[in-house]
Amino acid sequence: MKDAEAELQRVRIVITYLSPGYIAQSEEFLVDYDRHGKREVLLCGLQEYVKGEILDPWGPLDKEYLVSLFCDMGCQQGKDSLTMIDQWVHALQERAEKFIGRVKQMIMEANHVPDLAGVGNLILTRSGAIKLVDINNISRVAFDATIRVDDRGYPVGDKSIEALSLLEQKLLGRPTGNGDPIYETFLDPARINDVKAAEDAFYVSMETLVAGFGLS
Repeated sequence: MKDAEAELQRVRIVITYLSPGYIAQSEEFLVDYDRHGKREVLLCGLQEYVKGEILDPWGPLDKEYLVSLFCDMGCQQGKDSLTMIDQWVHALQERAEKFIGRVKQMIMEANHVPDLAGVGNLILTRSGAIKLVDINNISRVAFDATIRVDDRGYPVGDKSIEALSLLEQKLLGRPTGNGDPIYETFLDPARINDVKAAEDAFYVSMETLVAGFGLS
């Protein structure tokens, strides 16, 4: 019960900072059920489908690539003029600035960050909006030297802040320095090396697990 309620509280944090324009809307509820004679509570949700293209922070994200995503969502030669495409890119940058700002505010005020690193967790829409579609994986962050990992051993909090910095660099053309306390803490070179070691250990454990099931 406590685990489900804690998870629900983390979801509420994300909704507070990113709703309504920057997350896939979701109705969250607790389900009470019996499992092998033991009462358990599970957090469930019904989430809207967001139509668009995956926005990968580690991808190129230059104008040419962004326009290719726009065209994949229905850009038509002759109908969508270069002016319209430029307006779309500008709208995307404006919305990206607001999205990044809200995530940073969440980190500073609530000490939590959503999973921005997972494949497919960020969707770019035809209107130029960036939407987070995984609102159930939210990590606590603290401005200390500890590398926190999720229940599978992945340093998702640090990797999410790395993803945030990449979005800011690539979409807004901003460096990650300039005294930003988030980046100064989480993008410190020594810390990045520690995160990389934790990430490598995670992938080794996943490979071992897969091999154990005979799926390799």
